[in-house]
Amino acid sequence: MDRPSTPSSSATASSPPAASAAPLATVAVVGLGTMGTGIAEVMARAGHEVIGIDIDQSAARRAVTALERSTARAVERGRSTEAERGDALARFRTFPDLRAAAEADLVIEVVDERYDIKREVFTELDRLAKPDAILATGTNALSVTRLAAETSRPDRVLGLHFFAPAPAMKLVEVVSTVLTSPETTAAVTALVLSLGKEPVPVGDRPGFIADGLLFGYLNQAAAMYEARYATREDIDAAMRLGCGLPMGPLALLDLIGVDTATTVLEAMYEASHDRLHAPAPVLKQLTAAGLRGRKSGRGFYSYQAPGSAVVVPDAETPGAGDTRPAGRPVRAVGVAGSGTMATGIAEVFAKAGFDVVVAARTQEKAESAVARLAKSLDRSVTKGRLTQEQRDAAVARVSPSGSYDSFADADLVVEAVAEDLAVKQQLFQTLDKVCKPGAVLATTTSSLPVVAVARATGRPQDVVGMHFFNPAPAMKLVEVVHTVLTADDVRATVHQVCGAVRKHAVDCGDRAGFIVNALLFPYLNNAVKMVQDHYASVDDIDAAMKLGGGYPMGPFELLDVVGLDVSLAIEQVLHEEFRDPGLAPAPLLEHLVSAGCLGRKTGRGFREYARR
Repeated sequence: MDRPSTPSSSATASSPPAASAAPLATVAVVGLGTMGTGIAEVMARAGHEVIGIDIDQSAARRAVTALERSTARAVERGRSTEAERGDALARFRTFPDLRAAAEADLVIEVVDERYDIKREVFTELDRLAKPDAILATGTNALSVTRLAAETSRPDRVLGLHFFAPAPAMKLVEVVSTVLTSPETTAAVTALVLSLGKEPVPVGDRPGFIADGLLFGYLNQAAAMYEARYATREDIDAAMRLGCGLPMGPLALLDLIGVDTATTVLEAMYEASHDRLHAPAPVLKQLTAAGLRGRKSGRGFYSYQAPGSAVVVPDAETPGAGDTRPAGRPVRAVGVAGSGTMATGIAEVFAKAGFDVVVAARTQEKAESAVARLAKSLDRSVTKGRLTQEQRDAAVARVSPSGSYDSFADADLVVEAVAEDLAVKQQLFQTLDKVCKPGAVLATTTSSLPVVAVARATGRPQDVVGMHFFNPAPAMKLVEVVHTVLTADDVRATVHQVCGAVRKHAVDCGDRAGFIVNALLFPYLNNAVKMVQDHYASVDDIDAAMKLGGGYPMGPFELLDVVGLDVSLAIEQVLHEEFRDPGLAPAPLLEHLVSAGCLGRKTGRGFREYARR
C-alpha cells in the first residue's frame, strides 16, 4: 500500500459525500490495501458513507471490485438483498488524495506500518479534517500516543485495530492513549458495537492484546524452524492438530507478511526488551530477500503466484524420494498404566486392530481401565461412530494384567504412567528385563527428557518418545521424539504405527516441550503477565484471542482446563532448559498454585467454577 498523496491539482472533480447528522456517519479510510478495503466494506454495509482514499488508483479499483464481489456473494447466499447491495455500493466512493477526508466524521488510517509515513498522513489529516473529526490509526505496532502528539487534537486520536479479514473477524481493539478523551473512546466504541463487532478496550503498547500474544508465539515458531528442530510442515501441523488452531504459525506468518511481523516484533522488543520479542534472524533474512510471504509469492512456503493462497512444492517440500528405513513389525502392543491417557491409548490401538495388553500395578487397576475403555466404545456406538460388532471386536482384543511380565511378547510397549522421572526410569528398567529383544519402548512424557528414560535401559536405541494428546482417541497428533541414541528404524516403526492408528505423526528432537508445549506455554505465560501488569482483564484477553486469533479457547480458559499446577510445572521445565528470562513463570501463576487455585479441578483458578 503506497501512502496517499497530499492535495494536488490532479485531485478528482467529485466531491465527497456530505456528513450526516448521525454520529460518525461519514467515515474515510486512508489506504485501500487488504485491511483498508475490508474496513471500508464493513462500514459501507453498515450504512455509513465511506470515502476510500489511496494514491494508487489500481488499489482503489481493486477495492471497488472487492466490494462488488463480496456484496454479490452476500446476495447469492441470502444474507443481503439486491437493493441493500446497491445502497452499499453507492455509499462507497474512492479518491486519490487526502482532501477527500475533509467532511468525514471519522478517519481511519491503514497505510504502511512505518512511523514516518503515518506521521505525515496524520499531520496532513489534522490540517484537513474538520475540527470535531476523530482520527484513528490502524497500527498494531507503533505508538498511538506519539502519533496523537503530532496533531493539534490529541484528545480526538485513538487506535482502531481491526483483524483480517475485517468483514469476518468480530474483534476490534479500541486503543485509548493517556491523551484520548473519554467522549472519543465512547463514540468509537459505540460505532464498533453498531457494526456487530466486539470492542475490547486496551492501552497503548505494541501489539495490544491479541498481537502482543500472537507475535511472540509466531516468533518462537520461526526460531524453532530456523534451528532445524522440526520441519515447517511438522511445526504447522503440530499446532493445528495439537491445539486446534485454524492455521499453523509459519503459514500464518506468510499470510500476515513476514515483513509486517518483523516490524511488529521490532516495536514490541523496543518496548519490552524481552528476548522472546527480538525478531528471529530468519524473519529479517526473508524480509531482506523480498520473501515476504503470500503477497510476494514466497516466504516460509512457496505459492502459485504473488497473492495466491495455493502452496506449491519447493526444495523443502517432503517428497516421494524422502524415504525412511523399514520399520519393525508390530502386531502386539503393551500399554503400561491405568489412567485416562493409558486407557485412551489402549482404545486407539484396539480399534485399529492391534492386540493390546493393559498392565498396571494391580490386576484390579488394569481391569478398571479396560472397563472404562469398554464404556468409551459404548458411547461411540451410541453416537454412530462404531458398530456394535466393531466395538465387541475391539474389546476382545484388550487383555488386562496386573504384571508387566505380560509384555513379554509385545512388539511395542507404550508407557503412560505418572509424569515423574524416577517412576518412569524404574518402569523402563523393568521393561528392559521383560520385553523381548527388538521391542520398541515408547514413553508418552510431555516434559521429561526421553534420553534420561532411555538410559535406564540397556537398549537406549530402542527407546523413543510417543507423545499422544488428551483425549487420545479424539486428538489426531502424536509427537515422535527421537533422542541422539534412537535407532532410525525405531523412528520409522513409530511413524508406521501412527499411520496404522490414523494419527498424524510429527518428528522432533528430545528437548523440553517438544513442539506444541514449547510454543503454547510461553504464550499462556505471557497472557498471565498481561493480567499481572493490569494491562487487560482475563475476560478481555480470552475474547481477544478467540475473536481476533480464531483460537478455540482463550488462554485463561485453557489454563483452567489444563490445570494451573500442570501449566506451572511445564513452564518451569521450559525455563530450566532454555534459561531465557522471558520464560520464567509469571509470579501470579505461582501465587495461584501456592494458594491451591488450580483451575476447574479445584473449583477456582483464573475464574471460579460451580462445584460438582
